[in-house]
Amino acid sequence: MENNTSLQQQLLEAGVHFGHLKKKWNPKMLPYIFAEKKGIHIIDLNKTVDGLQEAAAALKQIAKSGKKVMFVATKKQAKDIVAECAKKVNMPFATERWLGGMLTNFNTVRKSVKKMQSIEKMLNDGSAESLTKKERLTLSRDRDKMEKVLGGIAQLGRLPAALFLVDIGHEHIALAEAKRLGITTFGMVDTNCDPNKVDFAVPANDDATKSIAIITNYITAAIAEGLAERQANKEDEEAHDAEANENEAKARRLEAEAQAEGGRGRRGGNRGGDAPAGQGGAPKRRVPNTRRPAGR
Repeated sequence: MENNTSLQQQLLEAGVHFGHLKKKWNPKMLPYIFAEKKGIHIIDLNKTVDGLQEAAAALKQIAKSGKKVMFVATKKQAKDIVAECAKKVNMPFATERWLGGMLTNFNTVRKSVKKMQSIEKMLNDGSAESLTKKERLTLSRDRDKMEKVLGGIAQLGRLPAALFLVDIGHEHIALAEAKRLGITTFGMVDTNCDPNKVDFAVPANDDATKSIAIITNYITAAIAEGLAERQANKEDEEAHDAEANENEAKARRLEAEAQAEGGRGRRGGNRGGDAPAGQGGAPKRRVPNTRRPAGR
């Protein structure tokens, strides 16, 4: 209870409870609204804490299973915060702009990423030295342009398992693509959005920098914890496998030594003379009786 109270106090200080003007509200946010003050809706922080902890627990399990969580935030006040948090846990992110089809047309986007990486390689290993100065400059500009948009998903080899969005209304294209592909969605939902559009809604102010930072950092900490547990489990499994292999090798070695000892014992028992009759020795020859009977 103390932890929840502490978290609630931090959210209050960050201004997470400030919603939009009453005239801009979405009626489906009614369960998450605490009150109205001076024409502005106030979000119920108890519901925010519940939603945040539920989302964090789900994201922790996703990270623990080794799957990727993609961060999406193209709003000016959110992009730097979200990019920094995603880099901390080595997760993909899109903070400049959402390319249409980034998920639904993922194979084509991967081709663009590979093209960007090949240009990067050409410029770094000196193979572009044979080109003219103008061609090298064009390649450099193309690389920078693609890096700005695709840099966050350069290491994403397959579709992510989940999307975390800041302002689901602003990122409606990304949300629609995720829904079409059945990808789990998490999002900060303000009073002007529909919380039913995401699988895990965190009712919060998605316009203030401090509010975005505290929610995103909490989510990132949960993902980091899941990754740490995954690494610990992996190390335990490796240690267990190594111990099992060592025990198996030891058992084989003892078995081989026992077989060798038995072989030496059998060879030693056949030395030192003939075996007694009936135990492997040759049978004695019977001599016929040549005596004559008496009186003849």
